[in-house]
Amino acid sequence: MTTLLAISLSALAMSVIVGLRYLLVSGAFAAATRARHPGLYAGLNTQIRREIGWSLAAAVIYGVPAGVVAWGWRDRGWTRIYGDLHAFPLWYLPVSVLLYMFAHDTWFYWSHRWMHQPKWFRRVHAVHHASRPPTAWAAMAFSVSESLSGALVVPLLVFVIPIHPIGLGIVLTVMTVMGVTNHMGWEMFPPVLWRGPIGRWIITASHHQRHHEHYKGNYGLYFRVWDRLCGTDLGLGTFARDHARAASRTGGDRAGDAAGGNARH
Repeated sequence: MTTLLAISLSALAMSVIVGLRYLLVSGAFAAATRARHPGLYAGLNTQIRREIGWSLAAAVIYGVPAGVVAWGWRDRGWTRIYGDLHAFPLWYLPVSVLLYMFAHDTWFYWSHRWMHQPKWFRRVHAVHHASRPPTAWAAMAFSVSESLSGALVVPLLVFVIPIHPIGLGIVLTVMTVMGVTNHMGWEMFPPVLWRGPIGRWIITASHHQRHHEHYKGNYGLYFRVWDRLCGTDLGLGTFARDHARAASRTGGDRAGDAAGGNARH
């Protein structure tokens, strides 16, 4: 097999994996939303189809560099991914996960904040904010340029920071789950997490919801560290408005229930 063919197959395989991962995770949380808040996505079928289309395009953009790096790791020994779990002390495994998440969060915060400048918003980031309200399918609904800005972060990190495949799998899982749950329109975690001391430093749906309401502030991905340091943390949002709109779309009388239930969910 020629080198070019091997790289192409690796890129194709990774694109398929990223696409299937998106469909499975977003589909699972969309199903959970239908069970927990029936009607929340009623009337949004056209929007959801658009979200899926952009997300599958993003899956290819994310999959290609990941596939090239995966080929380089397997066939050429590139990257600092180590296969021997004991090549580093075991305590380094969770540390490496946190290092990757903090580095990714740092890139996301500053690039996301840049995308919200009026000069660049329409060109780069408007596709994502066209989801009103965002749904569980919107996590990867990015323009081509925004997808490119995010697709290279983790593939580049593996050349800099040593990590075991287990740690890398944890990073990718957290990235996928948080990306979906932060957009699905309700809070799945218990209030003790997002309202308590831990919630002052990590991002859940309540924090990211406010970003989609106000467009400015709350730019982080995993942590509230940069938002708090830079004075862009707007605090937690609510889902009452979106739930009330969903109730009006379905003709039901769930607005009051949604507004009251929002404090719990």
